[in-house]
Amino acid sequence: MGLVRHVVCAMSGGVDSSVAALLLKRRGFSVTGVFMKNWDSLDERGVCTTERDCEDAYRVCQTLDIPFHQVSYVKEYWHEVFSNLLKEYEKGRTPNPDILCNKHIKFNHFHKYAISTLGADAMATGHYARTSQEDEDVFQQTHTAPPTTLFRDRFEIRNPVRLYKGADLLKDQTFFLSQISQDALRQTLFPLAGLTKEFVKKIAAEAGFHHVLKKKESMGICFIGERNFENFILEYLEPKPGNFVSIEDGTVMGTHKGWFTMTLGQRARIGGQKDAWFVVDKDITTGDVFVAPTTNHPALFRDTMRTDRFHWLAVDPPPELARTQMMECHFRFIHQMPLVPCTVTLNMDGSVWISLQQPSRALTPGQFAVLYKGDECLGSGKIIQLGPSEYTLQQGRERLMRPEVTPQLSPLH
Repeated sequence: MGLVRHVVCAMSGGVDSSVAALLLKRRGFSVTGVFMKNWDSLDERGVCTTERDCEDAYRVCQTLDIPFHQVSYVKEYWHEVFSNLLKEYEKGRTPNPDILCNKHIKFNHFHKYAISTLGADAMATGHYARTSQEDEDVFQQTHTAPPTTLFRDRFEIRNPVRLYKGADLLKDQTFFLSQISQDALRQTLFPLAGLTKEFVKKIAAEAGFHHVLKKKESMGICFIGERNFENFILEYLEPKPGNFVSIEDGTVMGTHKGWFTMTLGQRARIGGQKDAWFVVDKDITTGDVFVAPTTNHPALFRDTMRTDRFHWLAVDPPPELARTQMMECHFRFIHQMPLVPCTVTLNMDGSVWISLQQPSRALTPGQFAVLYKGDECLGSGKIIQLGPSEYTLQQGRERLMRPEVTPQLSPLH
């Protein structure tokens, strides 16, 4: 008998992680299922379904006859994800908690717990994604401490693990994994890499996981549940009333309870307005939220942005970008939005400028700019600055086109 590898599978109580655990067991691994509790639902009047999800995950583990553990990261989630989220909203940005949760919780605290505390050879999740490694390679990986010096020895031979889109392109979740560490990626198995969602549901049905099949796909942020976002965020941030101002003529259209209750591109709820107005910009110094009268108004379209220090999944920027400071690739800032061709420019501080081939609607500071080259997800950076909107450029062009009015000189006596 060869060595039986121990894999810890993150179990959410949903169909994907349940099937991931089943497939690992079928492949002869010794599997342990672990449910993570990230949000304390007791003070949320039972909106979150944490208890039921945990029960569902436990039932799957019982069916598979594998050990089950639960671990709480409520404190870590609050400090490393939720507090960050509130700070971003206060700065007028719109953060992405799912990307941050994977970075800080699942592929950091949970990864360490699986490998160090439970002594696993690898961890696994139900994400639709794949890597450049064969399963056997994952078990050869050892934990490497990050370099203590600012720069790694440039002659150190490295063979980074790469992240690729899953076979089901409609379900591909590499977008949400774009900030995880190389160390965690090296020690992670994605059992659903080559499967479609439909096939995963079929496996679940055949295995008798009817209780997880009946559940609705989890959409949105667990801790908000089905509640109205404005009401939720106002439980944590002081209202900061301000005006809705027309981007076209500066007319005050109405008032709001705080710029952080809205994101760019969404419909503004303005009392007494029968036509739809959309949020196009925010000024957090005055509290003004600028709105425009149509969903595809040019004030919503931009084609350039700058990120903070970019997180490359392979640690180093692609050789072509490092060599020439420029590279062609593809971009998205919303999960499942069509990829947009772009040119990336690398800055000295590790941040990047991204120029899109065509303007994109509602590029939003705080969201992550995720880059792809073919099927490979290269990594992501948080959008911190936007270039001018099409509307601003249009106005600039119109000003240039106007004939200058030259003042009449009075005749000299």
